[in-house]
Amino acid sequence: MTTPHVACLRLAPWPLNLLTRQHPDVPVAVLTEGRRVFHASPDAEALGVQPGMRETAALSRCPELHTEVVTAPVAQAAWNDLLEQLYARYSDRIEGREVGVAYLSIGPAAARELAAALHAPVGVASSLEVAQLAALRAKLGEVREVPVGGEKVFLSFTPIQDLQALGLSAAHVERLRFLGVRGLADLLKWSASQREAFLGVDTAKRLARFLKGERTAKPHRYVSGRVIESSLSFDAPLMEPGQAEAALRDLLPTLALHLRGRTAAYLTVKAETVGGQLSQTRKLKWPLDTGGLERVAYLALEDTHALPLGIDALTVQFSGLQQPARMVGLWAGLADLEVTRTVLDRFPEALVRVRWLDPFAYCADAMYEWVDWTTGLVRATPMTPVKPPPPTPVQRREKAAQRMVAFFEGVEP
Repeated sequence: MTTPHVACLRLAPWPLNLLTRQHPDVPVAVLTEGRRVFHASPDAEALGVQPGMRETAALSRCPELHTEVVTAPVAQAAWNDLLEQLYARYSDRIEGREVGVAYLSIGPAAARELAAALHAPVGVASSLEVAQLAALRAKLGEVREVPVGGEKVFLSFTPIQDLQALGLSAAHVERLRFLGVRGLADLLKWSASQREAFLGVDTAKRLARFLKGERTAKPHRYVSGRVIESSLSFDAPLMEPGQAEAALRDLLPTLALHLRGRTAAYLTVKAETVGGQLSQTRKLKWPLDTGGLERVAYLALEDTHALPLGIDALTVQFSGLQQPARMVGLWAGLADLEVTRTVLDRFPEALVRVRWLDPFAYCADAMYEWVDWTTGLVRATPMTPVKPPPPTPVQRREKAAQRMVAFFEGVEP
């Protein structure tokens, strides 16, 4: 029986890796919302571009630098798409909960193919945790394999900066470096009480369990179908807004049927042009009908600025699919809602249902109506008592004068 292998693929930081894949021949930098450099590629750093630098300063040092703000929806949608590709080609056991780090159940040969195809470091071991440590010490496009019998030796040479993969924070690593701790081997010389006092009880216990061999042997089975898409190709490039709207009206209804009651977290529009593929992602807020999806898709297409170049093919993609939860009653799950009937027997007017008319209406009466729980008849909308406005100074003086007159005349005010 062969020992199962776990491969850890590291593409972190993912936004920088994504830009590098989209623009392979130029130095790139990921910007923050304030137009400062957040990540820079190695060739950009070699030309003087540093994190924290303003975009204008970075471009002055590297005029050919490509800068872009990669939003969280764009990064997440691209990551979901990559996981689907890995599932289709390599393995049915994939975990990618942390964007930029993926675990796969594959052997060393497939891991070498994956590292060469994505030009990324890959670690191979018998557990997820050790595979991640191996990936941290692998070079781009290469595989670092840890044999089953050599894990103890490998862990003893784990450097201090890789301990964050075991649950230590950046502050812990900095303090350990200040104390002269060079790696995991030095930390193992401490007693359990010393580690708990310095790292905290939870972190120390997590590290102790890892050292005792309590590790994750294989990734969870991947659930496919989290990304669905539909495409259209055109004989002549689309260059007019009306043509793009008509194409989206053809794409979205068919794609919405494939949701089958599910919701999608992200909508991505990809446009093939003479200059390459341009894409944009938008986060969706439900409920949305087909018309709403068409409007969101058209806004995303406008953000790509692909129409002036001419669109040869158009793709709309849904990612982050989930089944929405629904509560059928106040005490859902009880047989025949016995509790509800008991409440209605004692208080017939206590419970009402809401029938939605137009959730986007500005007036509450046009937005919903109240219906009886048992008969379904429309009830009058309960009105909130209106608090009278406070009296004005003139009214207060008049009221005080009336009370004074009533007092002297012996009449009730």
